[in-house]
Amino acid sequence: MSTSGSRYTFPIAAALVTFVLHALGNPHYGFFRDELYFIMCGRHPDWGYVDQPPVVPLLGAASQVFGASLILLRLVPAFFAAASVYVTCTLAQELGGFIFAQLVVAVAAFFAPVLMGLGAQLDPDGVGLWLWPLAALFIVRMVKGECPRLWLAVGALFGICFESKYSVAYFIAALILGMLFTRERRLLWSKWFAGGVALAALIALPNFLWQAAHGFPIVELLRNGQLGKNVMLTPLDFIGQQFVLMNPILSLVWLAGLAWLLIRPAYRFLGLTYIFLIALMAASHAKSYYPADAYPILIAAGGAAIESWSERARLARLLAAAVLVLAGAVFVPFAMPVLPEQTFIAYSASVYRALGADQSTMKTENHALGSLPQDYADMHGWPEFAETVGRVYDSLPPADRAKAVAFAQNYGEAAAIEFFSPRVPVVSGHNQYWLWGPRGHDGSVVIDIAGDCGAKQHLFASAVKAATFSAPYVMPYEDNISIMVCRGLKMPLSTLWPSLKHYE
Repeated sequence: MSTSGSRYTFPIAAALVTFVLHALGNPHYGFFRDELYFIMCGRHPDWGYVDQPPVVPLLGAASQVFGASLILLRLVPAFFAAASVYVTCTLAQELGGFIFAQLVVAVAAFFAPVLMGLGAQLDPDGVGLWLWPLAALFIVRMVKGECPRLWLAVGALFGICFESKYSVAYFIAALILGMLFTRERRLLWSKWFAGGVALAALIALPNFLWQAAHGFPIVELLRNGQLGKNVMLTPLDFIGQQFVLMNPILSLVWLAGLAWLLIRPAYRFLGLTYIFLIALMAASHAKSYYPADAYPILIAAGGAAIESWSERARLARLLAAAVLVLAGAVFVPFAMPVLPEQTFIAYSASVYRALGADQSTMKTENHALGSLPQDYADMHGWPEFAETVGRVYDSLPPADRAKAVAFAQNYGEAAAIEFFSPRVPVVSGHNQYWLWGPRGHDGSVVIDIAGDCGAKQHLFASAVKAATFSAPYVMPYEDNISIMVCRGLKMPLSTLWPSLKHYE
């Protein structure tokens, strides 16, 4: 391995390059639907929210304290991507890799589409992109003889991950199973492991208590998602999508890493961890990208494996590195919004034709798609949408405007109105917005977005269509929607509110 004086040089350089490339490539198109929602949740600080723990909302809100800035927001995931590349290169070193191993690792960790995507927009999985492999690094060091006090650091990392996204529970369960099935189970019989568990539980406790106090809404939300919103994958489809998400060519790196881990007794537990993780997630119908944060671990092992297997084939190494870069570059526009919309549409069509596929191949939700994939479509139209609602609000007579509230069908619409047209009060029955309630509004004047003023239930005394919103590139269900002005709700909004709950 490299000497202590130089061992950090390549990981730092790789991390800096990753950060700069993301900083340049991330802030295009516009705010993603979920990013707007994170910001709005973070502006109401709490120990939890209906559909997520608090870390990412707080980071989103903090990025906007100096005013609306897509650049500052997207620097947060850029940091996580860079930190992940640094840790992954360091883990490759710990597994015996030298410079070529780290080069392979840096290329694969940067270019893998799902990992690049997590570094391109603010997402709860972005925290784990850094911290899952960091936890693995600490455990590998304990396997090699370092003080078991490192379990306290691992426990802290897992606690923070839990406060970012609940799916870390799968990884923790898979990791413990992986260790129990190997001789590394010896590391679990330690007071420091118990201390790490206690520390993780302590950090996760506030969010757990918040969920408990509100009836564990995340359970209801996940159940509802599986009953209609989410695409339900068979285990075979789930496994197949891993190769697409990681790029079929770049997948050779993590596959090499998986094989290398499984045949090396000291590190077999990490290979088994991945197998158990995939099995647990596939069995519970998780979304296909949920295991993404585990791939840097396999990539680190893959770099070490490829380097050792190609020790006498220097020309082959150069060729392999070139192939990895070229194969990765082909899919960059699918993970980072670097192409103008029409250019991307034409480019993606040509790639899909070459692969014999289409953009529906990787759908995770049961929504009709437009000309852009969902992640990109949901980065469009929000300022125009909010301004359309704002114009309807401004057009109301002063007496009506004083009582009016916009009702949004989903958190994306509600958050966009709050962010881009903050003068317009808004409520919604979707996820955290339902829990925030009617916010003191009685429903006497409602701007109903993509609704019909409850026509079938005869909820209002009058209903008038005030505007229609349409914009290019948005999701079809957000296009050509009516904006109604409803007056004279026939019951108090607080009475109607329980029936408006929509956790999904």
